[in-house]
Amino acid sequence: MGVNDDLLAVAVAQPATSARDVAGNAVRHAEAVEAAGAAGARVVVFPELSVTGYELGAPPVDPDDPRLDVLAEACARTGTVALVGAPVRSAPRGAAGVHIAILRIEDGIREVVYRKQFLGGNEPRHCIPGPGPALVDVDGWRVGLGICKDTGQPRHIAAMVRLDLDLYVAGLVHRPEELAEQDARGFVLARACGSPVAFASFSGRTGDVFSETAGTSTVWSADGTVLARAGDRPGEVVSARVSRPRR
Repeated sequence: MGVNDDLLAVAVAQPATSARDVAGNAVRHAEAVEAAGAAGARVVVFPELSVTGYELGAPPVDPDDPRLDVLAEACARTGTVALVGAPVRSAPRGAAGVHIAILRIEDGIREVVYRKQFLGGNEPRHCIPGPGPALVDVDGWRVGLGICKDTGQPRHIAAMVRLDLDLYVAGLVHRPEELAEQDARGFVLARACGSPVAFASFSGRTGDVFSETAGTSTVWSADGTVLARAGDRPGEVVSARVSRPRR
């Protein structure tokens, strides 16, 4: 669904969330997946820490947590890959702690695929940085992964360029006054990587420090052209078909 050799349908979602309510948030994620799947999307990107809200100190979420079953079932019905924000425990052989991470959820797959490398604000008090850059394969497309502050870091951008991506995606939490920076980062990443970019940005109040968030989740083409753009309200899902870069 939503894919051929040269085109991939990607959606960015900004569901309404409740603090630490993984079960309720998973239902709203499933609703977003259903909406995106009905529009033909193959990949659905969610904001940073989307299943808990931006609640630093929230208990880590295992990919196999039964509260996520409703989301996994929606992915199976629609044939979509959901890239979901969640806190996770560190890898068994890594330093003890919690990572801000991306989960990949689809029919038959539930796994941690990326751990945020560049922490900001109060995050270092609660979380540890991830080991480095990562990508996932979706139907032969090389999809690079990032989370919020990563997207503005020259080291991260350089690492993404070296991975020769077909698409870059990230989950974000930004204040409304940071929207210009959010847009600038999407444009810079698209031009630097020579690939489409999809940002899913939190909408609505979340955590102790975000009384408002920017929303305005966006998909850009490889030349930085806006292909799809949400507003600033919770619950919006938008999608676009992006072209595989010619190299």
